[in-house]
Amino acid sequence: MTDQLKPMPTDWQRALAVVAHPDDLEYGCAAAIADWTDGGREVAYVLATRGEAGIDTLDPATCAPLREAEQRASAAVVGVSTVEFLDHRDGVIEYGLGLRRDIAAAIRRHRPELVITLNHRDTWGGVAWNTPDHRAVGRATLDAAADAGNRWIFPELTEQGLEPWNGVRWVAIAGSSSPTHAADATPGLERSVKSLLEHRAYIEVLTDEDPETYCRTFLTQNAQRAAERFGGRPAVPFELFAR
Repeated sequence: MTDQLKPMPTDWQRALAVVAHPDDLEYGCAAAIADWTDGGREVAYVLATRGEAGIDTLDPATCAPLREAEQRASAAVVGVSTVEFLDHRDGVIEYGLGLRRDIAAAIRRHRPELVITLNHRDTWGGVAWNTPDHRAVGRATLDAAADAGNRWIFPELTEQGLEPWNGVRWVAIAGSSSPTHAADATPGLERSVKSLLEHRAYIEVLTDEDPETYCRTFLTQNAQRAAERFGGRPAVPFELFAR
């Protein structure tokens, strides 16, 4: 018997998604975000980098504004209008106080009840190795959810007018190999495909497959894989840490 995934909490109004790169959310959980914004909830995005090291054929100075524009267009497809970039260097993000401080500051600015990030563990399950950026940002986000509520950690944030926010109730990890909860992917699945497709410059160097076919196949298969543990419904799985 496979353990069933519990439904994601719905008694919240504001969420903040914190990830390393443009496209991280679109590969992971945009279908859920589309449904949440449809229901009147507020979701903001914070990205640690502009993804400037992601396309081998483009130098970082050229790549960064292109990928930023793609991310803003991608977010708009699923009802997200606030997209911020922290300007850490793509590919060499370091876990540490600076990263924790920047994410804690973002949490204080946006005051979310739900924080979303990407898999912080060494692997995606088995022997599929995760990237240093994902690990650093995911782990720092879990820590910053607590940092944001403690006025004596990073007191300079209070001096800058960012009052402590201890209202984060959950941190949800997308892409986890140990999910506990899920959101129904069906209402937002089509928009999640369009959202990922906005990263066309990145996708066209990633695969020789038709971009739309690639996006639709990837997202549909992932949602269907989770259905077995979510009452047969296509789903976006999360590992949920309550606070």
